[in-house]
Amino acid sequence: MSYSTADSLRTVTLDDVRGAQKMLSGVARVTAMEGSRHLSQMVGAPVHLKCENLQRTGSFKLRGAYVRIAGLLPEERAAGVVAASAGNHAQGVALASALLGVRSTVFMPKGAPLPKISATREYGAEVRLHGQVVDETLAAAQEYAERTGAVFIHPFDHHDIIAGQGTVGLEILEQCPEVRTVVVGIGGGGLAAGIAVAVKSLRPDVRIVGVQAEGAAAYPPSLAAGRPVSVRNPATMADGIKVGRPGDVPFTIVGELVDEVRTVTEDELSAALLLCLERAKLVVEPAGASPVAALLSRPDAFEGPVVAVLSGGNVDPVLMQRVLRHGMAAQGRYLAVRLRLTDRPGALATLLGVLSEADANVLDVSHVRTDPRLGLTEAEVELHLETKGPAHCAEVERALQDAGYLVIG
Repeated sequence: MSYSTADSLRTVTLDDVRGAQKMLSGVARVTAMEGSRHLSQMVGAPVHLKCENLQRTGSFKLRGAYVRIAGLLPEERAAGVVAASAGNHAQGVALASALLGVRSTVFMPKGAPLPKISATREYGAEVRLHGQVVDETLAAAQEYAERTGAVFIHPFDHHDIIAGQGTVGLEILEQCPEVRTVVVGIGGGGLAAGIAVAVKSLRPDVRIVGVQAEGAAAYPPSLAAGRPVSVRNPATMADGIKVGRPGDVPFTIVGELVDEVRTVTEDELSAALLLCLERAKLVVEPAGASPVAALLSRPDAFEGPVVAVLSGGNVDPVLMQRVLRHGMAAQGRYLAVRLRLTDRPGALATLLGVLSEADANVLDVSHVRTDPRLGLTEAEVELHLETKGPAHCAEVERALQDAGYLVIG
């Protein structure tokens, strides 16, 4: 299964995906399909979660990377492979190379999360940190390939990569044969294209819905233009789908086989990640939670049974903490208030007593006495509270006002 550059641009067929599935037997896990009662109630039809976050290396990327590297000629394997990635593709290439006995070099941005750098090294790759953004890292990897003869393993823009990712689609049909809608996140488009080939070839009646982050949505303008176009300065917490331009190979397939591409906001991504953690007990990265975000934003827009593909779970703990707080704030479960009170002994304790009676959990308190805007006997307090939702936030604010406090923000 070695292809020239021209051959890598040809379309991907069901036979290619089936061939990839045989190649991946014993290498990639057949990941679990979990039902979600909460999402099913919202959508009004069964919703299942395809858990690629539980795949080896924590994402679907191993599938495509292994098929691509396994298809290299002996002389190409001897030259080694090189890739550029901020995380998931890096780990997929590193493990696939180790399993196949191929030397791998992975370029990662200098700001890549330490857990992802460590994991990539532990899988056997030589990691080189270069550049601040992935585009700079990509250029360094391509220059290395030209200089050394190593084979560059693109994260999504290659026939073999798409065939490997398409095995997720075959598993979906095997595990949920009654599926009517598949929802999948889109970055460069390799996963969505592969799933679309597999599913549409066998079940053309199934609707395929792609999901992009609003701040990095290159597919809607590209589909409108009929060619891949770039989005300048893509910005989203979902780094797994933070791609400024669709790949040439997946773009053609997505344009032909994907029925719709939706966008989701950062608030919706945060809420989806929080839901996966609280309700499904699954650790999912923001990109992996994008299909759930789409279901949350328009639960009436999807015909069931629905399969939402959780593409990865490699989330940096620091980002997880920030995203969870953001998600809780978006759901009205955080409340920030500023108020003034008389600066006397016991005043703060009295205020905290009011909040305790209102059943609000105080996360942080900032007590200011020296602001020139304050009167001689005044102090300003800013509080960050954990609440039970929007209705409880309103109850807490009423409790403060009833107790005589002036809430100023």
